[in-house]
Amino acid sequence: MHRVVVTGTGVVSAFGKGTEVFWRGVAAGTPAIRPLLGAYAEQIRFKNGAEFQDYVPEDHFAANEIGFMDRFAQFAVLAAREAIAGAGIEWTPELRETTAVITGSCLGGRTVEETGYWELFHNRRNRVHPLTIPLSMSNAGASHICMQFGIGGPAYTISTACASATHAIGQAFWMVRSGAAPMAITGGSEAPFFLGGLKAWEAMRVISKDTCRPFSAERSGMVLGEGAAILVLEPLESALARGARPLAEIVGFGMSADAGHITQPVSSGPFRAMRGAMRDSGLAPEQIGYINAHGTATEANDRVETAAIHCAFGAHAGKLAVSSTKSMHGHALGAAGALEAVASVLALKHGILPPTANFLTADPACDLDVIPNQARPSQVEACLSNSFAFGGLNAVLAFKAFP
Repeated sequence: MHRVVVTGTGVVSAFGKGTEVFWRGVAAGTPAIRPLLGAYAEQIRFKNGAEFQDYVPEDHFAANEIGFMDRFAQFAVLAAREAIAGAGIEWTPELRETTAVITGSCLGGRTVEETGYWELFHNRRNRVHPLTIPLSMSNAGASHICMQFGIGGPAYTISTACASATHAIGQAFWMVRSGAAPMAITGGSEAPFFLGGLKAWEAMRVISKDTCRPFSAERSGMVLGEGAAILVLEPLESALARGARPLAEIVGFGMSADAGHITQPVSSGPFRAMRGAMRDSGLAPEQIGYINAHGTATEANDRVETAAIHCAFGAHAGKLAVSSTKSMHGHALGAAGALEAVASVLALKHGILPPTANFLTADPACDLDVIPNQARPSQVEACLSNSFAFGGLNAVLAFKAFP
């Protein structure tokens, strides 16, 4: 069994391109939630989202590449480029042949599908774009990462709604820890801003009328986001041998199913996932100093997650710092867990705990220290990153600060 460290990160988010831009925004407590600019904005009731509004594909890809890559796959590749460069990987034929690429995505590529449906059902066309299948498949992000870097090891994509990226990172961690892969490129990507998808979320009536206020009594729902985050995982001994500088150590992974309702969460599932991550890591509850919460700013999630944290940590829950960075980068669905994993890693590295932005008044049912509005300097030993999905699927990562 190997100790596993994070040696590189890459991020595309509503803050823009790059890990540094992402961390600067998150650490400052500055939300990247703004009025939607797309052509769909006039046709939906909610008006705000966390879009990457200045993104220009031609700045990053050749025309022939863009033709084969949906927005979510482009995000995945951009994040992977940064993570791999940051890790300083020196590729050998053997490493390329055995490295794993494990990604998560809830939706995959939907833009070309939506355009095709419009042509079929509205314009009565009899054909759709010939690349509809390769553009829309959820594994396109993983596949394009493999092709960009000539990686020929095990590669696949997990789709478990809002826990997709966390499940992917956890599986990648286990593969590297066990020796099944000498390195893993892992994370998630999502691009949910298209009319049909936005209308579907509108129909669920869980989107905020203003902004994302996790754990706040004034919350009115979640805010959608987009982007990608990729982490490079490798054995500690390999990283040190090649002179890499670990950002943090990934030490545990837990997952569970509520086995209850398709959309209504219960605290027993998240509790068991957190307990599983701690057991897998060998950490005692008292060693955890921070939790990056799932924190969607819906009443059901916030209260259930609070109850699960109390159940998992007992008296120590009152000493925990807990925040939801979704208050700043939005809920990026299948990519959310990857963005939050990077935020957790950087919190440990920099000794700064990101805040819960937009916080107004405490909900008495969410009696946690939620780091309201301003980041907090604090060098904690270890943290958890929570992801809980529709379908009652829960995934939790445990990270430890690296000296």
